[in-house]
Amino acid sequence: MNAVLAAVGIMLVLSLCRIHVVVALIIGALAGGLIGGLGMEATLAAFNKGLGAGATVALSYALLGAFAVAIGKSGLAHALSDKALALVGRQQSEKGASSVKWLLIGLLALVAVSSQNILPIHIAFIPLLVPPLLYVLTTLQIDRRLIACVITFGLITPYMFLPVGFGNIFLNNILLANVAKAGVDVSGVNVTKAMLIPAIGMLVGLLIAVFISYRKPRVYDLARVGKAESTRTAYNPRTLAVAGLAVAVAFATQLWLDSMIIGALLGFVVFTVSGVVRWREADDLFTEGMKMMAMIGFIMISAQGFAEVMTATGQVQSLVDASAQWIGNSRGVGVMLMLLVGLLVTMGIGSSFSTVPIIAAIFVPLCVALGFSPMATVCIVGTAGALGDAGSPASDSTLGPTSGLNVDGQHHHIWDSVVPTFLHYNLPLLVFGWVAAMVL
Repeated sequence: MNAVLAAVGIMLVLSLCRIHVVVALIIGALAGGLIGGLGMEATLAAFNKGLGAGATVALSYALLGAFAVAIGKSGLAHALSDKALALVGRQQSEKGASSVKWLLIGLLALVAVSSQNILPIHIAFIPLLVPPLLYVLTTLQIDRRLIACVITFGLITPYMFLPVGFGNIFLNNILLANVAKAGVDVSGVNVTKAMLIPAIGMLVGLLIAVFISYRKPRVYDLARVGKAESTRTAYNPRTLAVAGLAVAVAFATQLWLDSMIIGALLGFVVFTVSGVVRWREADDLFTEGMKMMAMIGFIMISAQGFAEVMTATGQVQSLVDASAQWIGNSRGVGVMLMLLVGLLVTMGIGSSFSTVPIIAAIFVPLCVALGFSPMATVCIVGTAGALGDAGSPASDSTLGPTSGLNVDGQHHHIWDSVVPTFLHYNLPLLVFGWVAAMVL
């Protein structure tokens, strides 16, 4: 049995059985290493080697958690929540409440999309914006699985379709560069046009989630939301102004230095120097914020260890090679197998950006042999890379929404973020990616 298939399968089954994702990743990595012939000692060595690669991301999220707690101390989050509650209070009719619901969904979708290009901060906005809105979302009985799908759509679709911000990195620096490196002339390829049909598949998945799957009200325990927000922070124009300045400093630093760590740290310093966060309280607040994001950090670190073990087995390449042998001369079967391999690799690694270089070296010559055009080749490799970002237990595209929606313990990472996003985005991507490859 292929070690990668076994490891990813074990990890996913354990996660679906409500085993913690970190434990599932460790067990899956150990099983994959042993099946791949590494032995226990080499498997542990590879896993430990990979842990360091996730440290930067984990520290970034921990500092963002501290920054988020400081923003909460300023009252900015509660001011936003109070504004939304006032809107709900004024809209007593069912039609009025529905308009507030769509306003909130639209706001979250817009911010998520903007976080990939206009203000490229990725998931940093989630712990700042989502928790204070939970009371409003619960009052309106909005299904949090819907919110998870909305945010994940905004985190993935822009980078796989628009060559701006993170999309510029994925489409130009990674996708086109690796396809060209593998021997295809991409000088005349419009990458946006190549990824248009798969992006439409993402949109179709979103519309299904919004208007079919999760349109009905879902009741959550409002008392648990109130307990999570046990103290309402008083705010005034000065604290709100300081919060605005801190956010601006953090975002500007992120854009200037491309460092979430320094951005979040400087934002926290602004709160401390201004007195909004008292000096003697700073240590406790910083620790509280880091604890809030600890789970996502440990999962990201464990995922890097998992990915390193999969690489060390050498069976990612054999999986790709085996798929090439199964294809024969059938273009339709070839596209589907390439997409499925991309799905498996990305779900295990948790990163589309890391998947493309792995699969491009084999898939590009295969596409050429099957007679696919350069644009179709770009589409196949790009879609195969993007598949699995939604629906992976170790992807920040699912971990991010969970970090904001589960602050009161009423949103399960696997069943409320991973499974809904897998069904609504990976399945349409498989269909639309296949169609795109056949018609381009």
